[in-house]
Amino acid sequence: MNLHSNIIGEGKPFVILHGFLGMGDNWKTLARQFSESNFEVHLVDQRNHGRSFHSEEFNYDAMADDVKQYCEDHNLNDIVLLGHSMGGKTAMLLASKYPDLVNKLIVADISPRYYPVHHDAILEGLSSLDFSQIESRTEADEALSKYVSEAGVRMFLLKNLYWVEKGQLGLRMNLEVLKNNVSEVGEALPTHATFNKDTLFLRGDRSEYIGESDEAIINRHFPNSKIITISKAGHWLHAENPKDFYDAVVNFVS
Repeated sequence: MNLHSNIIGEGKPFVILHGFLGMGDNWKTLARQFSESNFEVHLVDQRNHGRSFHSEEFNYDAMADDVKQYCEDHNLNDIVLLGHSMGGKTAMLLASKYPDLVNKLIVADISPRYYPVHHDAILEGLSSLDFSQIESRTEADEALSKYVSEAGVRMFLLKNLYWVEKGQLGLRMNLEVLKNNVSEVGEALPTHATFNKDTLFLRGDRSEYIGESDEAIINRHFPNSKIITISKAGHWLHAENPKDFYDAVVNFVS
């Protein structure tokens, strides 16, 4: 069961892990920019997301081991590893379990702590999409708007739409398993997990995912870490302020 990826550029391996309900393709624009700094960027779809395999098992241990296997299959070592939100949790666990694999770690807008479930409206909205009736992206957006008011969030979610066959839309994600296991997304990093190499945490100044109270737990798990705040950005900081996000990452990895 291999993870699907899109590989851009040549050079030092740079693996990017998307957030919950996303996919690697969400990062294409930034990946092209990173590739210009001599990186081979791997945009990986995590299990039950994008074009990767579907599985009843969905937790961070499994996802971290998926990425470890992916790196072995592609002969990647000494990687730069970047994860956003859920992908950040996967990245943190992967780095703590397999520190020899990771050279530098970048975590975008997520802390090692526990987060309560807060995706209910989104999951309910996606579940409500009736593809026996919906025949276009516009119709899907209209139906989803009854549950998700933010147009940008709907646009992000509807990147999962694809033509199953001619005239038949569907969602790439394994929605049923993700709904049943959504509590796993908020799970904390294990108490004993540490990673002692250089680590960068990036947070949006309009986001509440990393607050001042998170700094102690971050330093406990990642003693060689620093936190940088990206201005004019919320949780999707890489999309809302891509220039400052890119500059912070490149300064850190150079």
